[in-house]
Amino acid sequence: MLAIQIVLGVLILGSIVFYLACAWFTHQFFSTVVPTLATTVDATNEPVSILVPICGLDEGALENWTSLCEQEYPRYEVLFGVADTTDPAIPTLRKLEETYRDRLELGGNRVRVFVDLAPRGINHKDSTLSYLLKEAQFETLIFADSDICVNPDYIHTVTAPLSQVDVVTCAYIAHNPQFLGAALASLGRCCDFIPSALIARALDGGLKFAIGVTIATRKTTLQGFGGLQLNRIGSDYNLGKRAAQAGYQVELSHLVLESDTGRESIGQLFQRELRWARTIRFNRGAVYYTMIFCYGTVLCLPLLLLSGFANWAIVLTGVTFGIRFGQAAIAALSMQSPHLLRWFWTLPLRDGLSFVIWVMGAFGRQAYWRGRRLQIEGDGIIRQLE
Repeated sequence: MLAIQIVLGVLILGSIVFYLACAWFTHQFFSTVVPTLATTVDATNEPVSILVPICGLDEGALENWTSLCEQEYPRYEVLFGVADTTDPAIPTLRKLEETYRDRLELGGNRVRVFVDLAPRGINHKDSTLSYLLKEAQFETLIFADSDICVNPDYIHTVTAPLSQVDVVTCAYIAHNPQFLGAALASLGRCCDFIPSALIARALDGGLKFAIGVTIATRKTTLQGFGGLQLNRIGSDYNLGKRAAQAGYQVELSHLVLESDTGRESIGQLFQRELRWARTIRFNRGAVYYTMIFCYGTVLCLPLLLLSGFANWAIVLTGVTFGIRFGQAAIAALSMQSPHLLRWFWTLPLRDGLSFVIWVMGAFGRQAYWRGRRLQIEGDGIIRQLE
């Protein structure tokens, strides 16, 4: 029992170091002054194609899609792609297409909708993007998820760094979630994923992955590292990895996008994040298992039980929870999400859920994605199971 207590103590101390590193790198990144729109507008005048794969009609979809079409930018187009001709999103997309007909400066339509895009691979999202990529008129590209709502300066903000780097990606949270599932999802992204990504960015000498919610790049750059891959789990994550391996520079934008999962259940959250966990495992290899140092608050419970609630264990637990809540507060405030603070009572639940997902993600080769059961093989190649 003593040996187990020592191991738990070491892991908890390591977690404290991790929490402190999260706080430091989060504050450092988001406190850095970035150029304003006025100083970057001249560098971002290139016309842009925004490619948006659609599957289903989510809550707030029209508002999200309209925000992409109402950009303060000289010239751009928004291409929506739908695989299934019976998709309930099609009527809304057609109305959007009609609304913005002939709105593309210098001729053409700002919004174009493509339907019946038969899957070319197991990854239906990237399959749809492959169709849109061929239709895109412009060299500069933004791959955007359909469940984000953006500000009018979105295009300027995410494309401005392309004057210095090759791929730009964005993180995302719900800044003011109204329901438990959405709050847990947002806490995971704000207090864990983004700070961890910033630590990895520092240790790796740059970002080695991309986040699918937004990826900005150029067609020539995309071709340079192999383009889209249609049969891979976590293809967006892998896209950034392949870009970095090919010598291209990937950078995280300071823009944190709004993405609220609404009334999503904890079960739905669990299935999605389990898929993400296995994606990270197949892309990062043994590094995945070092994440044991991310769960100090969870490890405090067995330490307390095994030590018989010894004074030193109680003190260590109090310190661990204090630093964890402080780190989480720094993350929320750095990302201008003070409304997340009212959900901090769920942080222990969030940590426990994350630990279970990490343990389950360490094993198994299956993932569930939009009702399909997938088998993961090799270094992340997927095939659909019956």
